[in-house]
Amino acid sequence: MARLVLNQLSKRYGDFFAARDVTLDVADGEFLVLLGPSGCGKTTTLRMIAGFVEPTSGTVRLGDTDVTRLPAWKRNTGLVFQNYALFPHLTVAQNVAFGLEMRKVAKPEADKRVAEALELVRLGHLGERLPRQLSGGQQQRVALARALVFRPDVLLLDEPLSNLDAKLRQEVRVEIRKLQQSLNLTTVMVTHDQEEALTMADRLVVMSEGAVRQVGTQRDLYERPADRFVAGFVGRSSFLQGALEAPQRFRTAGGIAVACNADLAPGAATMALRPERVIVGPSELTEVDNGFPGEVEFVSYLGGLIDLHIRLSPQDLVIAQIPNREDGFMPEVGDKVHVGWTTASAAVFAGAGSAADSDELQPD
Repeated sequence: MARLVLNQLSKRYGDFFAARDVTLDVADGEFLVLLGPSGCGKTTTLRMIAGFVEPTSGTVRLGDTDVTRLPAWKRNTGLVFQNYALFPHLTVAQNVAFGLEMRKVAKPEADKRVAEALELVRLGHLGERLPRQLSGGQQQRVALARALVFRPDVLLLDEPLSNLDAKLRQEVRVEIRKLQQSLNLTTVMVTHDQEEALTMADRLVVMSEGAVRQVGTQRDLYERPADRFVAGFVGRSSFLQGALEAPQRFRTAGGIAVACNADLAPGAATMALRPERVIVGPSELTEVDNGFPGEVEFVSYLGGLIDLHIRLSPQDLVIAQIPNREDGFMPEVGDKVHVGWTTASAAVFAGAGSAADSDELQPD
């Protein structure tokens, strides 16, 4: 176990920065998740930590050691690849032992470590099987055992669950988190899956265009996003374009005046609303700071929840999420409704967004 510190870590290819000035301090035993869309720099950052990509500038420190220029095999890190990278002709035990053999670990010690690693991932009884005889979840755990067998200071996970089906992903991510906590193992994981990140992390790092946009706990990023990108990427938000007329007053592009808590200079701005914070009713709402009439344009049935797309004006659309209750209010397309929210429920960011931003904010 060790503290991991990245200081202004960058990787440039010509004029293109795959990662730019990434500075992070990962505490001993912490589970940190790098989250962002494809091409945001998260995998490049992970591979610089592992030693597979040489930084253009900046440093990587593992405990008290600067490992920036050390080759991967000299760093005490364990890496789980996205595609597992198991040798099909080797048994489970041989796959786990392969790296130890390359490091010239004596066979009695290697056998002991392999047995311990397989027991940690609950595969001790499958050591003689070949990878093709295992399920996807079992293969993923073999890859995890292979990374743990080194007794690494830092565990690195590169989209480790992307090849599993949805139900199995839920099960395996809980297993990985429990194992990480039991070992108190410093861990850095890369993912573009919000639910995965929110479930597993102690802290999240949201990245875009090679740079860190915000670092914090799940609640920090969801409740207090630093900018429009984070508000759109972590969870979902409706965005109303407009202008801040005064610190407490926002006017939408459709001309609707909205009370808010923004502490910004007057000018072009964007308001973000979380769907679950938008209240919907059949008549005028009295318990909210902002209440407006609207018309339901689209209804999405999600089982326990219902998404409603509600048009407030030709330019203004909000998404509300309401519980699916047998005795609850359940509007249909074309219904006239009233929507509202409190001032504390909305975040306002300086500057106007664009249609291109909306696409950018959708995780892939």
